[in-house]
Amino acid sequence: MPQLDKRGKWVFGWVVVGPRREIAVPPEARREYGFRAGQRISFLKGSRRSGGFSLARSSRLVSPLDRRVIEQGRAEPAGRVTLPPGLDVQPGDRLLVVRGSGYAPIFLVRGPIYDKALRQPGAFQFGGELGDNRGQPTSGGCR
Repeated sequence: MPQLDKRGKWVFGWVVVGPRREIAVPPEARREYGFRAGQRISFLKGSRRSGGFSLARSSRLVSPLDRRVIEQGRAEPAGRVTLPPGLDVQPGDRLLVVRGSGYAPIFLVRGPIYDKALRQPGAFQFGGELGDNRGQPTSGGCR
């Protein structure tokens, strides 16, 4: 897993939101955070600065009434997850997946970390897009 810079965030890679609001969680993130098909998961609000969300196994949350929880769902086969309507993402959006806290990876939609990754062309491969591009960057600074 590459690091943005010395003492910077560790990055799993890019994912693209598919036409049915699905994403594929990168395999390395699935292993690190213990995601399994059929498991209950929780979507947690991202920060105001970088938007997006975190994805946690529901069993790892301190309380099911955690105020950051947007919605709960289930992990699907092949590491796929369908995003709930409460998230501010659209089909075709690129999300940067970074190592978060000890219990959840973060899916960023903007902010300084996102911008820094965009300025490093070719440094991070897209992982598991569900659209037509299958593993190829779409547009922007990540060619």
